[in-house]
Amino acid sequence: MKTATFNQYILNFKQPSGTSRGILNTKETYFIEITEDDKKGIGECALFRGLSFDDDEDYEAALEWACRNINLSLEELKEELVNHPSIIFGIEQALANLKHQGNLYFPSDFTEGKDSIKINGLIWMGNAAFMQSQIQEKLKDHFTCIKLKIGVDWQSEKEVIKSIRNKFPKEQIELRVDANGAFSPEQAKLVLEELAELEIHSIEQPIQAGNWKAMAELCKNTPTPIALDEELIGVLNIESKKELLKAIKPQYIILKPSLIGGFSGSDEWIDLAEKNNIDWWITSALESNIGLNAIAQYTYNKKNPMPQGLGTGGLFTNNFPSPLILKGENLWFKN
Repeated sequence: MKTATFNQYILNFKQPSGTSRGILNTKETYFIEITEDDKKGIGECALFRGLSFDDDEDYEAALEWACRNINLSLEELKEELVNHPSIIFGIEQALANLKHQGNLYFPSDFTEGKDSIKINGLIWMGNAAFMQSQIQEKLKDHFTCIKLKIGVDWQSEKEVIKSIRNKFPKEQIELRVDANGAFSPEQAKLVLEELAELEIHSIEQPIQAGNWKAMAELCKNTPTPIALDEELIGVLNIESKKELLKAIKPQYIILKPSLIGGFSGSDEWIDLAEKNNIDWWITSALESNIGLNAIAQYTYNKKNPMPQGLGTGGLFTNNFPSPLILKGENLWFKN
């Protein structure tokens, strides 16, 4: 018989971080621990206030239900918790960790230290000088794929991107941008053209999620490939997922396991994307080192050669010890 408990944990940022949700100083998360005989497994239910579909007043009640009913099958748990994708994410981790123990969730050459995951370097929102200083750090560390958050001051951000592109052609540095829905459909058309001139790899979520018709029109005519990100949040059943991809026909989708129903939810999206010739990559979403470790192990097993959008766990003052080590642009596992 399994038993389960959960607890809340507040992660503190080393410095205030600018995101599409505003300036963040802390990040709330939850952990679920499953015990069976003398073994324990831990998973992170990585709630993201203001972004997660399951940011609701029933969250802790749903966690309590999950702990009381942890001996149901995973399919039964997922069916009941369908509206709480971050809890499914945590349960899937905890069950995998219960099985494999230690820091392991998905054993592979990665967890044996034989291979690594190439990641993009993330540039946080801010003024031009702040963004430039971050870019210099990434270039010094030999990143060949850089992702910039944009949409606060597009004219300044465009100049920053232009300055990189003037020094580094697309063959040397792949540039991705993430707008987090900052632009109107009319603004987006102009931005997409300007990004194409700068030979940008892709733009994430140029307009706000939920406007399928406008997004479909942009994807159909864009000179810069478009990646759906927030658009996937809250699309919870397989038929809705099929409908979204068929309606919008994006060039890419971006998978954040903690926001889209864990690893099984991500698997569904990957399967549908590949059937529709849509490329994809995986991104973390401010999880602690526990959730990030599980996502990295899962990501490696998906064998996607593109640079992935995984964090490094270095944003918080009170994070947990991590087996993940960044060497240049490659994420390694070291037990």
